[in-house]
Amino acid sequence: MRDFLPSDVRKREYVIGVIKEVYESYGFEPLETPAVENIETLMGKYGEEGNQLIFKILKRGEKLDELLKEGETNPQSAIRNPQSLTDLALRYDLTVPLARVVANRKNDLPKFFKRYQIQPVWRADRPARGRFREFYQCDVDAIGSSSMVVEAELISAVSKILKKLGFQDFTIRLNHRKVLTDILDTAHVPAEKHADALIAIDKLDKIGPEGVQKELSDRGITDQSSQMLLDIFEQTKIILNQERDVNRTIVGNLINIVSNEVLTELGQILKLAAKVPILLDPSLARGLSYYTGAIMEINVPDLAGSLGGGGRYDGLIGMFGKEQIPACGFSLGLERILVVMDERGMFPPEIAANTPADAMVTIWNEDSIGESLKLANELRQQNLRVLLYPEPDKLGKQFKYASQLNIPYVCVLGESELAENKVTLKNMKSGEQSSVERNQLYEEIKKTSSS
Repeated sequence: MRDFLPSDVRKREYVIGVIKEVYESYGFEPLETPAVENIETLMGKYGEEGNQLIFKILKRGEKLDELLKEGETNPQSAIRNPQSLTDLALRYDLTVPLARVVANRKNDLPKFFKRYQIQPVWRADRPARGRFREFYQCDVDAIGSSSMVVEAELISAVSKILKKLGFQDFTIRLNHRKVLTDILDTAHVPAEKHADALIAIDKLDKIGPEGVQKELSDRGITDQSSQMLLDIFEQTKIILNQERDVNRTIVGNLINIVSNEVLTELGQILKLAAKVPILLDPSLARGLSYYTGAIMEINVPDLAGSLGGGGRYDGLIGMFGKEQIPACGFSLGLERILVVMDERGMFPPEIAANTPADAMVTIWNEDSIGESLKLANELRQQNLRVLLYPEPDKLGKQFKYASQLNIPYVCVLGESELAENKVTLKNMKSGEQSSVERNQLYEEIKKTSSS
């Protein structure tokens, strides 16, 4: 968990601004949910490993006192049932809270509910490059339709966001949970071991085939089944690296393994999102247990792991209500996007410049404070960001302060300037100074900054 200094916040707000703008252009509406959920809302939704990463909150007040008293008389009670010590947890993701909201507030929502949500989530994870225990997710979800138009629109929206941010080399990997199920059946992995196998397969790009094979073995899957799985995925990897028409070749190779219905769904997504760089990848697993259909993930060459991912989860909302409601969503990882953009120098000049203002107004002496305040407000009314130096000081110190903050222009309002109704404008980058009519100051700043 981290503090964010002004330069960090500006970069984050820039990326979030682009994400919001694109999501809203597709008709998605904003939603927010509490940081804390009931523990039973979260448990059992993310798979075995996900359950272990949930930040649980200790019971409070009288409830905790009662448990502690019980522990004194029966020391083994809390150890036997550690869940009794907690009743709440920090939000693990934004999808499960959304499912709860839809199930509980169905009558308040339209038939097809399109929402985006940008809020922090918490995981008791081991921090790594681009991974933190508190981080923001930027989710977009469409509720109420089973049409593959939903997947295509989500893929299109996140693709547009990445292009607007300056990414040109990303790939959206696409798979289907039923493809994985059929592959697991082909490799003779027992149905009760499918969840375990998916957790291991999801790590293929992180720990490699040998690591996955060891984890599969540790999870009770036979060496023969493990080898069959890895052989299928290795063949896919060769296709990905060598074939021009990769998606068509992969579909051809899956015909004898996967049902026509699933291949048709994947084909529809590829057709509807034809302008987006999509790659069919049968080894893509995504470890969360609530996915039921198409699954997606975004990758760039210089980052292990993904910039985001998602999929269809038609069974999740039904866990909170009587009705099964189809749903599909995508989540962008803000922290990872920021890491890659920082390393590549992708931020626009005005964000990268890391300055709080377009110009600074000096204060000459106590008598001129009112005029300096007035000038600063005049420029603000013309949509400039203006910082006012807070007290009379030597001009050299005021210039030095502006330089420390990377402020490009300083407006000096001294005795002679006040007498002539002019302002001395200093370009902090070039060092040049010019005397400007006060009513022409805004135009001069804009003209100089754009040249």
